[in-house]
Amino acid sequence: MALLTFIDRWKQKAVQSRADGTGPFNAWSIEVMPRTAAKVDDFKAILPVGTRVYIAHIAGTPIEDMIATAKRISDEGFTAMPHFPARSIPDVATLENWIKRYSDEAGVTEALLLGGGETRPAGSVHSSVQLIETGLFDKYGFKRLHVAGHPEGNKDIDKDGSTHQVDAALKWKTDFSTRTDAQMAIVTQFGFDARAVTDWADRIQNAGVTLPIHVGIAGPAKLQTLIKFAISCGVGPSLKVLQKRALDVTRLLTPYEPTEFVSALGHHKAQNPNTLIEQLHVFPLGGIRAGADWMNRNVTDQASKRSA
Repeated sequence: MALLTFIDRWKQKAVQSRADGTGPFNAWSIEVMPRTAAKVDDFKAILPVGTRVYIAHIAGTPIEDMIATAKRISDEGFTAMPHFPARSIPDVATLENWIKRYSDEAGVTEALLLGGGETRPAGSVHSSVQLIETGLFDKYGFKRLHVAGHPEGNKDIDKDGSTHQVDAALKWKTDFSTRTDAQMAIVTQFGFDARAVTDWADRIQNAGVTLPIHVGIAGPAKLQTLIKFAISCGVGPSLKVLQKRALDVTRLLTPYEPTEFVSALGHHKAQNPNTLIEQLHVFPLGGIRAGADWMNRNVTDQASKRSA
């Protein structure tokens, strides 16, 4: 028992990043949806000042709900970064309308550009590259653009199981980053296999990608919940990690926490100071408050960073 307590304390210490900047991760972001954000009475009570809050645009969500959520987040002192899922946008005119409304009505200057999960595009736009090529985000003065990264591949894009197309897209976006005034970064899908993430980060960096990486992690949640999301999102190596955990009866009954995953990422970052891995992005699969509370305890010194 004493040995296990020591190991747990070592892991806890390994992921901590205090406000003095001594740890590997000193900033993080979190993802919400309009309906989940509505359940949070006051974001200032649970998030550090200035936290970037991604707003997921699920198919069928009215744009009015997205904009209202972005305005609320901005008004409470946080940075709103709404998703722009290409396959859910019927045409370039609609895209421009959304961008203009986000800017005018909610003060939004940041966006996550992605293809989206729809099997069939709603119209003529079907990829994040096409979104970028419109030039509309530069036209409306967006200061930061993030794009999706796929450490475990994406079979919707590379149907042959390779990474040829996703790799080519990242190289194109790296080149574009030299032609835009907006800052750019990669944000990944959540995962549970740290080695898959760090190997991927090394590989794309060696191939010439220079965009910083914000690694997606799953917030605390029941194991059954995580397995369901992992299957739906197609994270193969990560699913094997969860299945192995499920075979351990002593761990099956306790909620998952991303301690080991974040610790391994921190170790890699410490050993490879030039890595593209920059910070963490939380998918609060077990609830926004639970995800934020874990990050506050383990990654930032919330006592000095929480909003007044």
